[in-house]
Amino acid sequence: METTHQDDRVNSTEQRRRELLEAADRVVLREGPGASMNAIAAEAGITKPILYRHFGDKGGLYRALAVRHTDALLASLRAALDAPSARRERVEATLETYLAAIEAHPQVYRFLMHPAEDSPSSERGFDVGQHSAPLLRRLGEELATVIAERLDLGPESEELARVWGHGIVGMMHAAGDWWLREKPCARDQLVRHLADLLWGRLAAAGDRVGGPGF
Repeated sequence: METTHQDDRVNSTEQRRRELLEAADRVVLREGPGASMNAIAAEAGITKPILYRHFGDKGGLYRALAVRHTDALLASLRAALDAPSARRERVEATLETYLAAIEAHPQVYRFLMHPAEDSPSSERGFDVGQHSAPLLRRLGEELATVIAERLDLGPESEELARVWGHGIVGMMHAAGDWWLREKPCARDQLVRHLADLLWGRLAAAGDRVGGPGF
């Protein structure tokens, strides 16, 4: 019986965290990087100390939101990579998936990747870079794993997979950040340009024997 009560408490706490993250998402969608703990607490109908109890501080809330959105993005990227189509089409679909995600929710992207100059003074010490760097590293490692599983890159396969994984994520992030701010071209044009840049060695690499193929 005690175990059942403990499970109920855990489930209740997890449900409450999900509800608070959904409230945080609503505020971030409205306010972007300027979203404050006060505004999020008000949106959730609680006081800021209760919000702190669940997440500790803005950094804790940020990490929880980053995991939530990164998990969703990674699932979408995996689906694009697993699509039954030619390799070039899957490369373009993966780039398209990332760019479409940041374009669809630019305020969320800015909250996760850029500090807010107009944040409340009590939150000015929040270092976005400290938290966004692990997010990008996670994306890089995930992509490196996919490349290592699927492509035969010779004797330096593991090293190259990690270089390519982090390099591609860095390229997508930098190009996407610039594009989202300036919109110098249509999204499909940017996808083609980036795919062209990647295509040389990637096109020539053979599939790993026994792997799912790339």
